[in-house]
Amino acid sequence: MKDVANQRYYLVREDVLTDAMQKTLEAKLLLQNGSVASIWDAVKEVDLSRSAFYKYRDAVFPFHSIVQERILTVFIQLQDRKGTLAKLLETITEAHCNVLTIHQTIPIQGRANVTLSLDVTSMTLDLDDLLQLLKRLDFVESAEVISSGAF
Repeated sequence: MKDVANQRYYLVREDVLTDAMQKTLEAKLLLQNGSVASIWDAVKEVDLSRSAFYKYRDAVFPFHSIVQERILTVFIQLQDRKGTLAKLLETITEAHCNVLTIHQTIPIQGRANVTLSLDVTSMTLDLDDLLQLLKRLDFVESAEVISSGAF
């Protein structure tokens, strides 16, 4: 096995991973959240061979699990309605994110852009779930992570 420190890493979209790699990620998640008690149970649950699991387990990781940055900058486009910023910040707080900075543009044509820098050290959701939560708010038209950075 090659020295991990000398390896190159790539960020790859999920849809281009092999089936075995995707199932390995699913099995690792089952083990991590305690849904199964053993590797055998996990691979059986996702219909993956143990040899494939062992081949990929130390090579594929969800993006959020390897990113060590704990500050995210999120760009959100809001409808210009009374109380939307307050409701947005309440949702952010309920996810245990700490707002570090807020920048809101003047509303134009019924929309305002908000850029938030968030300390996500204590966040209770993973990044994808946070974005989906924000996008489900009826006044949010879009929400995207535009950067992340280390402390």
